[in-house]
Amino acid sequence: VSAAIEAQNAQVTAGQLGGLPAVEGQQLNATVTAQTLLTSTEEFRNILLKSMPDGSRVRLGDVARVELGGGAVQIDTFYDGEPAAGLGINLAPGANSLAVTEAVKARLQELEPYFPEGVEIRYPYQTAPFVEASIDAVVTTIIEAIALVVLVMLVFLQSWRATLIPAIAIPVVLLGTFAIMAAFGFSINMLTLFGLVLAIGLLVDDAIVVVENVERVMHEDGLGPMEATRKSMGQIASALIGIGVVLSAVFIPMAFFPGSTGAIYRQFSLSIAGAMVLSVLVALILSPMLCGRILKPTHERTLLQKLFGWFEAGLGRLTRGYVRLVGHTARHAWLYTLAFLGIVVLVAVLFVRLPGGFLPAEDQGFAVVQYQLPAGATQQRTIDTIEVIEDYFMEQDEVQGLFTIAGFSFAGRAQNAGLAFVNLKPWSERDPETQSAGAIIQRANRALAGLVRDGRAFAFNLPPIPELGQALGFELRLQDRGAIGHEALMAAQGQLLQLAAESPVLAS
Repeated sequence: VSAAIEAQNAQVTAGQLGGLPAVEGQQLNATVTAQTLLTSTEEFRNILLKSMPDGSRVRLGDVARVELGGGAVQIDTFYDGEPAAGLGINLAPGANSLAVTEAVKARLQELEPYFPEGVEIRYPYQTAPFVEASIDAVVTTIIEAIALVVLVMLVFLQSWRATLIPAIAIPVVLLGTFAIMAAFGFSINMLTLFGLVLAIGLLVDDAIVVVENVERVMHEDGLGPMEATRKSMGQIASALIGIGVVLSAVFIPMAFFPGSTGAIYRQFSLSIAGAMVLSVLVALILSPMLCGRILKPTHERTLLQKLFGWFEAGLGRLTRGYVRLVGHTARHAWLYTLAFLGIVVLVAVLFVRLPGGFLPAEDQGFAVVQYQLPAGATQQRTIDTIEVIEDYFMEQDEVQGLFTIAGFSFAGRAQNAGLAFVNLKPWSERDPETQSAGAIIQRANRALAGLVRDGRAFAFNLPPIPELGQALGFELRLQDRGAIGHEALMAAQGQLLQLAAESPVLAS
């Protein structure tokens, strides 16, 4: 049937006017194209399929129903099994996801009173909750990091006055870093906040060096705070500048990575490098001023020093053990050199053997299911498959809602294809180990392999950064480069899918 339709519904060239060999004086050349494409259902019904020995003929209308269909594949959408109308909104370049989400929801609330009775608004897929949860988690981490840094400084310095000086440096440097981010056009996002989390511990290093050296000079030389600060800064100013330059040299080159890698890490690297430079400036300007004003010489043990006497004793024992270890290392340098070389080899081996990836998978609060039925399957069969998928996911306690589409997938429009967006419950209501998006996807793929018999359905996680592919992993296209034909190409596709299913490194 397909061969007959292709042969009898083809555009052909009937000839050429003024072609070679042309008569003398010919001025024009034109190709004559005959109207051979069929234009009506009746003409398609009359397509000849076979001529019988007795002279009878079998036409397409004898074996098939020929009718005029729609210009495009119809798309059916459902939410939790009920008919629904889906509206997708994509962010414009440079748009803020949180602001757009808030504006869209506000507008829909204004329009909701005008909706027909029984129509409700649902949000099966949105990126804003994941962004908000991620930012909240990073902000919480920053607060915890600041608290831990202050606690560690208090335990080691054992002085409220000495602890206060590095603690003041943290908000000052963070404020200056936000100014640098604004100058570069950066926003407060996951990448910049992650850079600040890593920088929290480094921000106070320079200020701690200043405080400890001033206290040492006060104790050893018997100088007052102002004189001790002046002498101390003359000793360590160049070292502080060197520390800042070295740390900046580590992070700044990341801003010059090419391609998408550079776009991802540029904000991270410049944010943390800016924080490093500001911490040096604060250590050279603000911290010495605070030392001269806040620190006081003490000749008796303070209450904190008495409370942390046990800590000092343990730290002293640890220091003496470290000194003995260094002495043993110096006396047996060859042994430790071999150990160091072994560590280098082990690092190289692990670097090669450990799996790599562009971005780590994230639990974004949803999963996506794509299903594909055999070529030629009707939309009704696709809807039947949707019902099977709906029954499975709606039985799962972790699922909050399910939006399904028949007639459309990431590969385009087709009656035999579809998508499902699985909206999971909030992270606080799910166990991070057994009810994470990754665990749910793995269980779903195992279950769908047995439930969807006449097609293929697989769940996957979208990448953490939108527009960088439709799923984690890679894509490939199988092409017939040797004119082997459709059947041979489908056979090769089956072999490829079978090998992929047997591979332990491929999830779907």
